[in-house]
Order: sequence, then C-alpha cells, then structure tokens
Amino acid sequence: ELEEGVEGLIHVSEMSWTKKVKHPSKILNIGDTVDAVILDLDLKQRRLSLGLKQTEPNPWTMIATRYIVGAKITGKVRNLTDFGAFVEVEEGIDGLIHISDLSWTRRIKHPSEILKKGDTVEAMILKIAAENQRLSLGLKQLGPNVWDDFFANHKVGDTIVGRIVRLTDFGAFVEIAEGVEGLVHVSELADERIEHPKDKFAVEQIVRAKVIKMDQSERKIGLSIKSAPVDGDQSDLLSYRLSRSGEGAMIGDIAPELAGSEEESDSDADKEN
Repeated sequence: ELEEGVEGLIHVSEMSWTKKVKHPSKILNIGDTVDAVILDLDLKQRRLSLGLKQTEPNPWTMIATRYIVGAKITGKVRNLTDFGAFVEVEEGIDGLIHISDLSWTRRIKHPSEILKKGDTVEAMILKIAAENQRLSLGLKQLGPNVWDDFFANHKVGDTIVGRIVRLTDFGAFVEIAEGVEGLVHVSELADERIEHPKDKFAVEQIVRAKVIKMDQSERKIGLSIKSAPVDGDQSDLLSYRLSRSGEGAMIGDIAPELAGSEEESDSDADKEN
C-alpha cells in the first residue's frame, strides 16, 4: 500500500537479485514498511508494478568489475547435478563447473566422483556473462594440460610404449601417457588380418607402437603396432613396466621375456669363468 486505496504488486521474481524466492513470506511480513521502485504504471488497468530488489545494486552487474577471466577463486560447492557442480563465488553468486571442466584425463560420469557438496575448492574463471547471470568455472584449468604436453613433445613417426586399456571391434585404445590415449585401428594391429582384437591382444598388455596420426584440435592420436620396430633394444618396454610396478619389483615378475635373456647371459658368463 503506497497510500490509502492505492496498492502495488511486488512480484516474487522482483524480490531478490540472487535468491530464488518460493514464497514472499521468506522475505516480507504483513505490516512491514519497505522501500520499492516503480517498475510499471498502467492507469487504465489500475495496475502498479513494484520492485524490491531494484532498491539495491544488482550484484551481477558488479561481477565484471570484481573478477576477470583467468582469475582464480575459492568457493564452496553448493550443489551437484548430472552436468556439473555449482560453486558459491560470493554470497548469492554461484558459478558452474561443467562436468567437462573437472578433469583433463578422467572420464567422469558424475561430478560426485570428484567433488561433494560442502567442499571448498579452487577454480578458474572461464567466462563471465553478467547479462545472463552466468559464471563459468573450471577445475582442470588449474593443472597442466597433459594433452598439450604430449603434442608438444611428440611427433608423427615416434615410437612409444603404452598399455592397452580397452579393446573394441574396431581396434585397441592404448594409454601412452598418464591420461592420454591413442587408438590402434584393427588394420594397424598386425600384418595379418585380425577379426577380433581380443583374440590376439589383452587389456593391460604392454605394447610398442608407432605414432602415425596426430590431431591436436580433436585430441586424437593414431597408432600402429604393426609398423613399430619389433627387434632391437627392449629397455623401453622394461622401463615402462618398472615405472608402473614400483622399484621393488623383480625383472622376472615384470618382464619374464627379458629375465630369460638375462639368465642366459649369466649362464654364459659362468661358463667363461
């Protein structure tokens, strides 16, 4: 009531810039004296629209002045959804960490695999859209991009060692660095025709492969096992297995094919002595 006989309506959507008000009683009580801004006046229809939140500055219009893209923030996880995590940047202002921005390497099906409600996290500001009241955040951007590192240090023609992590009808996915996988198409597995990769290869098998294709923009790496050299020094295979098995592992446990050659060498040495 502005004066006797004259009332205006503060719509529930005009009560707070940041809070989702489900019922006016969460903000106001009958008999309260409040300041309001006239938003619309329709004399013919005798309608007067008022705004409560307009008596205070819109915090979203201030976001661009307080934060910049690339800045690091610390906030509390307020909610988790299938597509990401909402983090409170400041009171009433939440930013979204999309599920694709949680990790460079892990295939995450739900944000709860990384975060839980109430966690305090650090994140990077990726995008500010104050007009749409949206703030995009990233968790993985605070760490090194393993894909960029791989492309910076490798080229087509390199021979690398990796571990088969998945087998499909069309080939084998090989982990060639932590979090980085390449695909060996079924036609590049062996010189002979292979109908089913699982008939010749196994998950967790350590293999040597040649890089035959690199697409950094798509993060795709094509590999060939049949084109990789099969003879010569086996130290790269052993080094890879040792790096995954720990320093205390015995060569015979990690690479039995190499242990046999060492035993033969020891036996030859004993004969000479």
